[in-house]
Amino acid sequence: MAETVFAKILRGEIPCHRVYEDAAVLAFLDVNPLSRGHTLVIPKEPVETIDQLSDDAAAAIGRVLPRIARAVLAATGARAFNILQNNGALAHQAVFHVHFHIIPRFDDGSGLGIEWVPARLTDGAELAKAIAAKL
Repeated sequence: MAETVFAKILRGEIPCHRVYEDAAVLAFLDVNPLSRGHTLVIPKEPVETIDQLSDDAAAAIGRVLPRIARAVLAATGARAFNILQNNGALAHQAVFHVHFHIIPRFDDGSGLGIEWVPARLTDGAELAKAIAAKL
């Protein structure tokens, strides 16, 4: 895995505003937030994308992500939030270490803007079967 800013944060070489840490997970405020309280949640396991994450690291993130989201909502007064997780450059991943964004939404419009352009599912049965076969 390439050297990342998150690796430097995990090693203590770059400071961060920590909001949560355990043996497997670190959460800290984003230094370029989309809204007040924008928090990053990262595994300590050094992998680039979620499909490379071990089951144990994924479970550790899954256990704390809801708890951190509740804390962000309570501390900021936000009533809604997005959780964003990008994998690969084509998906707009900028730091190549798995990370989840908790992005509070406020009435002022701050937060994550999303443009969703749905397509029509044309080969659902065949595609579902192909995906299931890979599990």
